[in-house]
Amino acid sequence: MTQTPVIENPLREGLTMERAGEPCALVIFGAHGDLTKRKLMPAIYALFVQGLLPHNFCILGTSRTKLSDDQFRQMMKESVGKFGTDMPVEEEKWERFAACLYYQAGDTASAESFTRMAGRLGELSERHGTRGNSIFYLSTPPSLYAPIVAQLAAAGLAKRDADGGPWTRVVVEKPFGRDLASARALNSELHRVLEERQIYRIDHYLGKETVQNIMVLRFANAIFEPLWNRHFVDHVQITNAETLGVENRAAYYEEAGALRDMIQNHMLQLVSLVAMEPPISLEADAIRDERAKVLRCLRPLEAGRVSDFAVRGQYGPGWIAGASVPGYRQEKGVAGGSHTETFAALKFYIDNWRWADVPFYVRSGKRLPRSITEIAVHFRRAPHRLFLPALAGPSESGTPNVLVMQIQPDEGISLKFATKLPGPTTQLRWLSMDFRYSTAFGVRSPSAYERLLLDCLTGDASLFARSDQVEISWEFLAPILESWAQPTAGGPEDYASGTWGPGASDDLLAADGRAWRLI
Repeated sequence: MTQTPVIENPLREGLTMERAGEPCALVIFGAHGDLTKRKLMPAIYALFVQGLLPHNFCILGTSRTKLSDDQFRQMMKESVGKFGTDMPVEEEKWERFAACLYYQAGDTASAESFTRMAGRLGELSERHGTRGNSIFYLSTPPSLYAPIVAQLAAAGLAKRDADGGPWTRVVVEKPFGRDLASARALNSELHRVLEERQIYRIDHYLGKETVQNIMVLRFANAIFEPLWNRHFVDHVQITNAETLGVENRAAYYEEAGALRDMIQNHMLQLVSLVAMEPPISLEADAIRDERAKVLRCLRPLEAGRVSDFAVRGQYGPGWIAGASVPGYRQEKGVAGGSHTETFAALKFYIDNWRWADVPFYVRSGKRLPRSITEIAVHFRRAPHRLFLPALAGPSESGTPNVLVMQIQPDEGISLKFATKLPGPTTQLRWLSMDFRYSTAFGVRSPSAYERLLLDCLTGDASLFARSDQVEISWEFLAPILESWAQPTAGGPEDYASGTWGPGASDDLLAADGRAWRLI
């Protein structure tokens, strides 16, 4: 019997391997979908160009659509050319990359499809020397996560890792459940087959440079960490704003809403990074332990007082960038009487020694004036306001210092502070020291999916959500979801597109003598 020779992977030639993972095959379910075309394949190609893929590596795409290997390669080339704008396709490099791209049509409900996949992966393992290691990326509706993993297990493709044997990792996109019960049920189904360390729940916000820099800013700089507590911080604001409406996601959004879509995952994960204690090491579980501790310390919301801590809104007709836009209920696929919130704002407290009685305010909404995501740490006022009369401009009197970490679109950090105007009199102005990734280093900033896919390839789960984090988040939001679902709760407050959300959002802070930061 002639043994199939192992192909010296064409991804390797002429490339540096600073952080390449072990040999493996990456299987993408939903390979014909938008996520693969817009995000995954451009990110994988960018990793290849930078020499960050394993020496022995291949990709098998699968979906219902019938395609040949060559058709799939051409489709992915077009997608990388269209969406990978900062990493253009170079013919010679693409040819080497495409030699490791394969496709197999299949039905996720068919056991025979998974049997054929097992055979194909066996062939690719011999051809590319992947040693049977596999990553399965589930770019599918969440309802298919558990059935796909069960089918993988039945075909012998997913099993608990054994020492020295081939390993398996499974990547799942959000949403991970739609409430506490469904999240627990999904975790239970996945844990029937996989260990927790094999499950990578991806949250693309955690792959952004500024988010990754939060820990560095805090724990590598002695000037910040001593101030990062209730003695010096007045409050924290986290804003996620989008000018876009629901676009073509009405079917999904009608079931989700802003609270489930953004706050349960993205926003609470940002809170956990901002508020966490220093981990004992940079090991994945050491970091995730500290993030989970923050979520466990969230003060439970009283069912009868939800309106004191949570606000919801829904965008109506208005103007964005000078163009008239429809309201949410006028969007295609949205029910005329829909009560789905497109804006949500929360106030809550973290009941631990560091953050006692420091309010955290988070908001997320669609059809707002700007597309921006930022974390703003507002410091307390100076204990003796010695220079108050010298501050220029009555609207600026008493403005505190603010440290802003901008996550998108222009990733960077700024610090607001008072300084004296030149001249013989003492007049003060507020200025900002600004740092922007785009100009500071002279190198491209990788996409969030590049970082997270690379972490998965190397087995680093630091930036991925763990099962306990997911369940704690849903448990915290449960009183809000239950309150808003009551027939007597009424609907979300209307706000005009192009404004900063419903008036109740401003009232949430005004009740504490505060206001949202002007963005």
